[in-house]
Amino acid sequence: MDTKAVRDLDEKALAGKLGEYRQELFNLRFQHATAQLENTQRLKAVRKNIARILTVMNERKRG
Repeated sequence: MDTKAVRDLDEKALAGKLGEYRQELFNLRFQHATAQLENTQRLKAVRKNIARILTVMNERKRG
């Protein structure tokens, strides 16, 4: 998910996406710990998406 797509979402949608990505990250970490994860780059991508969403949410809160 790119930054432009994140900025187009409203607050409810952002909170929903944030929850989805956090749940996915939780599942990916378990898969990684049990050596079932094949695409390890997905961990990095999900963490970056979470950071993008949090950044946009904080920008809106401040401004």
